[in-house]
Amino acid sequence: MTIESPFSAVRVTDRVYWVGAIDWGVRDFHGYATPRGSTYNAYLVLADKVTLVDTVKAPFVGELLGRVASVIEPERIDYVVSNHAEMDHSGALSEVLAAVKPEKLFASKMGAKALREHFAFDREITTVADGESLSLGNATLQFFEARMLHWPDSMMTYVADDRVLLSNDAFGMHLASSQRFADELDANLLRYEAAKYYANILLPLSPLVTKLLEKVGTLNIDIDIIAPSHGPIWRRDQSRIIDWYGGWAGGKAKKKAVVAYDTMWNSTAAMAKAVSEGLIAAGVETMVMSLRSSHRSDVVTEVLEGGALLVGSPTLNNGVLPTVADLLSYLKGLRPRNLVGAAFGSYGWSGEAVGHIEEALAALGISLEAEGLKVKYVPDEESLARCSAFGREIAERLGKL
Repeated sequence: MTIESPFSAVRVTDRVYWVGAIDWGVRDFHGYATPRGSTYNAYLVLADKVTLVDTVKAPFVGELLGRVASVIEPERIDYVVSNHAEMDHSGALSEVLAAVKPEKLFASKMGAKALREHFAFDREITTVADGESLSLGNATLQFFEARMLHWPDSMMTYVADDRVLLSNDAFGMHLASSQRFADELDANLLRYEAAKYYANILLPLSPLVTKLLEKVGTLNIDIDIIAPSHGPIWRRDQSRIIDWYGGWAGGKAKKKAVVAYDTMWNSTAAMAKAVSEGLIAAGVETMVMSLRSSHRSDVVTEVLEGGALLVGSPTLNNGVLPTVADLLSYLKGLRPRNLVGAAFGSYGWSGEAVGHIEEALAALGISLEAEGLKVKYVPDEESLARCSAFGREIAERLGKL
């Protein structure tokens, strides 16, 4: 197969190459805003048995094969490993298999099941067990299951001779860039996008992340490079991302509050500002996020290391505004931990919104540290003073935790 292509592989080690795809245009990933795009990372291992680990999202198959062809003829691929059956990693798998005709396809037991059910696969899949090794002749792969991080089939592949961990969806981020390595990118950008990825995908799985980190620590393997399935590759500074994950999984919180709200005629907005001033005056780092301009996934990112979440809405049709309902529903699936919370909002004649917010926060396991605050119609100076005091009260409760 001769492929004329503008795409080139990127060398990770003498034996391992990145042959993935850059998605500059994706802006939504399962309801998570991705304004900086993403990558779908696949890796080629040039051993006696040439092995491709993962593929890419289906529309990018030409990019993957073009990058492979910049190193070797794609037909020389002997083995394909599927670490994860989700479509952003396996969408191009059928086409790749048809094009290169490898000897074997490997997956975890749950991965084989998912591939068969997902794609109605009828070809043989060789299953590998947790901890099992595979000889490639002059190199060895070792497989480690990471079930429910974040699918039942999730698996990591370790290129033992090169000390490279192909970590699948762990330690990644949605970030398209011309740089392939984390040390080539701004540290603040990396931390934000890694936190956003963790908050919006892995947060409800934090206990399993802790177990994974403990497991990696007991495997007695040396890891020089962590190569995830999205975003840049960690080579000289892989300990940073491991430390970040440890903190996020452990639920470490800063003295920080997130005030998320929407407003109808700016009365709830005025309340939000006054509440935030009370928090700030009490020494609490505070993020005020209007749900008209802040995406739910950005709110969750700020909540990740926060200690308090305050949610505000006016009453509409005896309930909350749709943007507020959207945030509360999204949080329900992510199950943030170790938070105190409170509700506030303006109303005209009924005022049920605050109660609905309190019910939703309580259902999330968020400790309600103050009775919800309601203001009828437009807040006057006295009402705004109550809002500021409300913020200081939450700050005091936060300081005692």
